[in-house]
Amino acid sequence: MALEWVVLSYAAGAEAIMVLLLTLPGLDPLRKGLITVTRNLLKPFLSIVPFCLFLLMDIYWKYETRPSCESESCSPSEHLRHQKSIMKSQRNALLIASALIFYWLLYSVTGLVVKIDQLNKRVEKLKAQD
Repeated sequence: MALEWVVLSYAAGAEAIMVLLLTLPGLDPLRKGLITVTRNLLKPFLSIVPFCLFLLMDIYWKYETRPSCESESCSPSEHLRHQKSIMKSQRNALLIASALIFYWLLYSVTGLVVKIDQLNKRVEKLKAQD
């Protein structure tokens, strides 16, 4: 089950890098190509949403079927295993949240950058007419 977490972390990392490159000032020569690449990748990255929902259901199922270790009958190793399992679930939930937030940011920032580019072209056209 570790492969899907690696895939999700790479996707979240790629989304974060694209958001960072789109918002950094001074990259105007690269921005047109980056906008094109990002707009073409938005639809394939949309598959992250159902994938995250599946992984969230997996975390919930593991949480519900996890043996509880709250009594005094647990050995220290069982207690440690229980705590590690809780920490892993929390880490994975944060990864899911970050992947979804980065996708939403990438979608929003790409739309804003495209709109700003269109408005700049319209202003240049109006200046040229005057």
